[in-house]
Amino acid sequence: MNWKSLTKDEILKRVEEALAENGNYDSIPILGIPGTYLDEDEFYRDAPFLEKAPFLKTLIANPNHIGCHTMGNKSLGIFKGTQEIERELINLCAEEIFKGEKGQQDGYVATGGTEANIEAMWIYRNYYIKEYGASANQIGVLYSEDTHYSIAKGCDLLQVKSILLPVNKTTRQIDYSIMDQRIGLAKKHGIKYFIVVLNMSTTLFGSVDEIEPIMEYLDDQRLVFKLHIDAAFGGFIYPFTNPYSQHNFANPRVSSISIDGHKMLQTPYGTGLFLIRKGFMHYVATDEAQYVPGLDFTICGSRSGANAIVIWMLLMNYGAKGWKAKMDELMERTEYLCTRLDEMGIQYYRNPHINIVTIKANSIPSKIALKYELVADTYEAPPSWWKIVVMSHVKYNVLDAFLKEVETSLLIKKLT
Repeated sequence: MNWKSLTKDEILKRVEEALAENGNYDSIPILGIPGTYLDEDEFYRDAPFLEKAPFLKTLIANPNHIGCHTMGNKSLGIFKGTQEIERELINLCAEEIFKGEKGQQDGYVATGGTEANIEAMWIYRNYYIKEYGASANQIGVLYSEDTHYSIAKGCDLLQVKSILLPVNKTTRQIDYSIMDQRIGLAKKHGIKYFIVVLNMSTTLFGSVDEIEPIMEYLDDQRLVFKLHIDAAFGGFIYPFTNPYSQHNFANPRVSSISIDGHKMLQTPYGTGLFLIRKGFMHYVATDEAQYVPGLDFTICGSRSGANAIVIWMLLMNYGAKGWKAKMDELMERTEYLCTRLDEMGIQYYRNPHINIVTIKANSIPSKIALKYELVADTYEAPPSWWKIVVMSHVKYNVLDAFLKEVETSLLIKKLT
C-alpha cells in the first residue's frame, strides 16, 4: 500500500474540478432529471464555510450516483465528474488495500456493510440460478454464529438456506467437526450450492475467520461455493495491522469484500463499500431500469455522490503511511488496555490485530460496564460478554478511569 496523501487544498481542488464537470442545475437546461439541489430554505448554497468544505459542497450539489460506475462510462452523464472520483475510490480500495489486480474489480459505495453483504449474497444466488439452473432452496449460506445479523437478514430476504456454524468459545474460530455435521445435513435437505461468508473482524469479538481450513474442507467435499469476506469493521484496520492477511483479492479464493467507512474511517453513516471481482455484477442487472443509462446493479438505487467523495477525501488526506500510523496508535492503546486487564486477571477475548476487547461479563461489575457504555452480547438476557472498542475518542485518560474503577471493585470484592 503506497498511495500518496494530498494536501487539503489539493483535495478541495480535485473535488471542485469534479463538481465543475458535473451538470449544474443553475447553468444548463436540465428538465428530465427527478432531482435538484438541496432545498434552499434549509441548505445555503452560498454559505461562506462551504468554500473550504468539499464534502458539504458536494452534498448540497446533490449528485446522484445511481448504478455501478466501474463497469464502463454508461451512467447519468451530468454527474460524470464525481462518478470518476467514485471509480478512483473503488480502485484504490480494491487494488491498494485489498491487493487486487489493476482494473479487475467492480464495486460501488453502498449505504453500509449490511447492504454490501446482501448485495454479495444476491449476486451469488443469481449466479447459481443462471449458471447452474439452481433453485433458491438448493442454495445455502455458511457463516459462523459470531457473524453480523445482516447475513441472517439476507437469507430471509433472498429465501436461501441459512447454515449457522458454531464456534470454539475460546478461539472464536468455526468448530469444524460440527461444520461437517451441519453441511452433511444441509446436503441431505437438497443444498447443492454454497455462499460462504467469513469475517474480517466479527462485530462483538473482533475475531477473524480462518480461510484455508474451511476452503480445504469444501474442496475435499467437492462442493460448489463462492467466498465473501465481511470486512465491515476490519476492512480499514486489519490490512494495515496484519501484513500477512489472506483476506484479500490476492487470494484467489476471495470473490467479494464488504467494508464500512463509518466505523474505522470515521466517515458519516451511509458510507459503505462493496468490492467484487469482474464478471459478477451483471447477475443483478435490473433490466427494468431502462431509464437509467447503463441500468442499475445495486440494492439501494439512487445514492448520494457525496458519500463517495467523503471516503475518498479521508483516504487521500492520510495516504497509506498516515493511515497505518493512525491504526498503529489505536493498536498501542488497545495493547495498553489488555496489559492492564492481564495484570488484574480479567478474562477477555481479543484478536491481536483488531481494536476490540470483549470482556467476560462476570469479570467486571455490570454497573461499571453500563457507566462506560460497554456493549453487551445480548439485551434479552443477562449478558455473558461486554465489548470495548478502542476508537479515536478513547484516550488514555478514559481507559485509566475505567481501569481504576475495575481495579477498585476487585479490591473491594477481595476484602469482603
